[in-house]
Formats: sequence, C-alpha cells, structure tokens
Amino acid sequence: MSDPLIPEGDGQTPLTHEEREGLIPSYITTRAELNEAEQANITLAQTWAYKRKNKVLSSDFLNDLHARMFGRVWKWAGKFRHSGKNIGIDAYKIPVELKDLCDDVEFWIENKTYEPDEIAARFHHRLVAIHPYPNGNGRHARMAADLLLRSMDQEPFSWGQKNLTDASETRTEYIQALQAADKHDYEKLFKFVRS
Repeated sequence: MSDPLIPEGDGQTPLTHEEREGLIPSYITTRAELNEAEQANITLAQTWAYKRKNKVLSSDFLNDLHARMFGRVWKWAGKFRHSGKNIGIDAYKIPVELKDLCDDVEFWIENKTYEPDEIAARFHHRLVAIHPYPNGNGRHARMAADLLLRSMDQEPFSWGQKNLTDASETRTEYIQALQAADKHDYEKLFKFVRS
C-alpha cells in the first residue's frame, strides 16, 4: 500500500522514511493536506522575499529561501539532502555544484552572455538538475529564478500560468521542457517560462 504523503508521479521526488519523519504538522495525513500546508508556507516566503532586494546567487540565500518556503512543514527545510533521488546529482556534490552554478550565473550577468530571460531559465534548469533538497526543488527553483529576474529588473516568469505541483498537462509540458534542457535543447523551456 502506498503512503499518500510520498509523491508518486511523473517528475515527483520520492521521500525516504527518514525524510518523511521530518514532517512537522501532525494533522497532515493526505497529499492534499500536505500541498495546502506547503502552499501556505510558500506564500509567507514570497511575502518575505519580495519585500527586499536579495543576493540570490549564494548557497546561503538559496538555503534560507528553501527554509522559509518549507520550514513550517519539514524539519529538513533549507538543508541539503543526504539521499539519492530519482533526479539530481550525488548528494555529496551539492555544495560545490551549487557554488559553481552561482558563480556561472554571476559571470553570465556581468558579461551579458545571455539575455536575462535565458539566464534565469538556465539558472532554474541547473538548480532543478542539482536537486539540492529532499523535496520542493521545482517550486524553490521557480521562486529563485523569479527573484533572479527581479534582481535584473525583469518581470517574473509566468510558468505556464498554472499550478505546477498538481498533475496536469501544463506540468507534463514543464517536465518535458526540463528533460529537453537536460539534453542541451533549451527552446521548449525558454518558451514555457513565458507561456
């Protein structure tokens, strides 16, 4: 029998038993309740993040953002994962890869390597590919990309104008765009982020 709190869908990250034990609210027994609690926490994080200018390109900020997005729901929020997942690099590589990503994006911005939308989309893709946390990586990477755009005086992405947490045609399109970017074909992702 499957656990209703452990994601089991296309592109969803399964949680280990230990990670599952990190759930803070004791009333949560269904996926819908978990999604609702996480969304309430994310709303608080958005309020915090958009009230100030943030230096998005640092591991400290990215960890703080994740903690603020999920810290009322998960004890491990804002802490790098220690387990392997169905996506992402080996856990021991996370700190170095995250620093490399931040350094690369700073270089792209300073040298105008790409247009701001392309910088933010590439940042988002690599952050998801690293998959630093046990869960919430897509939502975290989307908010981080939007904050990066804001730091470049650009409008946030529309992300298909749908909730990408729930199974939908839009979520499938998003995952397919990320998978194409994994193969260095970014066109679908560049179109999706502004759709």
